[in-house]
Amino acid sequence: MEVHYGEAAEVMPWLLAYIALGSFAGFCAGLLGIGGGGIMVPLLAVMFTAQQFPPEHIMHLALGTSLATIIFTSVSSLRAHHLHGAVLWPVVKAIAPGIVVGTFLGAQIVSHVSTQFLAIFFVVFMAYVAIQMIVNAKPKPSRELPGSVGMFVVGTGIGGVSALVAIGGGSLSVPFMTWCNAKVHDAIGTSAAIGFPIALAGTVGYMVSGFGADHLPTGSFGFIFLPALAVLALTSVLMAPFGAKLAHRLPVATLKRVFAAVLILLSAKMLHSLF
Repeated sequence: MEVHYGEAAEVMPWLLAYIALGSFAGFCAGLLGIGGGGIMVPLLAVMFTAQQFPPEHIMHLALGTSLATIIFTSVSSLRAHHLHGAVLWPVVKAIAPGIVVGTFLGAQIVSHVSTQFLAIFFVVFMAYVAIQMIVNAKPKPSRELPGSVGMFVVGTGIGGVSALVAIGGGSLSVPFMTWCNAKVHDAIGTSAAIGFPIALAGTVGYMVSGFGADHLPTGSFGFIFLPALAVLALTSVLMAPFGAKLAHRLPVATLKRVFAAVLILLSAKMLHSLF
């Protein structure tokens, strides 16, 4: 049975909710330098559940739609870091092939696993991200970047995990590059550039893996829910610069710890709604 929407009066409350979600996620991305997936995925899962989307595809749609949004936010972030000379383009070139392969394959694997598994995997990974924020973990530089084969393997791993949790990869790529003696600012800027091929390959992967899936809601393109994507992309891109401006005026380290607690609460709410 296909899900259909009714009159505009029934659609408007959800459009407003998407506007609020996109604004908040974009603001946090600019303020804290994190991707919006940690916020978007659990809240989209809750919203899609409330809209009575097919339960077996709730997480697939939430992950795919969130990852598609990162295409737009990553371009803005990439450009800003490039203008500051903080993108190590040789590293991007070396790791991008593995990133694309890993992300696309990860998105294909997603279609064969359950919403429950995806939800649990997402929560476990968000717990890892939250702990990083709380302890302000910074790996000590201890080695150089690997060769082309090593970078391909690392990129495949980062891409695969990113596809399963709908993130731009910063939670994995920044610690990796810092560990390999890259300066922190260069690691962050390069991670922002890596976010674009992750988002692009992941989005294509979620589209392909969702083709032919039964009972998807009207407005879906594979596992991408286009009405939500349009609103989330616009509002998050508009709000990210405001968060970036405040980043230099507010105690970001403290805010990250608070945000870590928010991630855990949102993930718990998502699990409650799904189970």
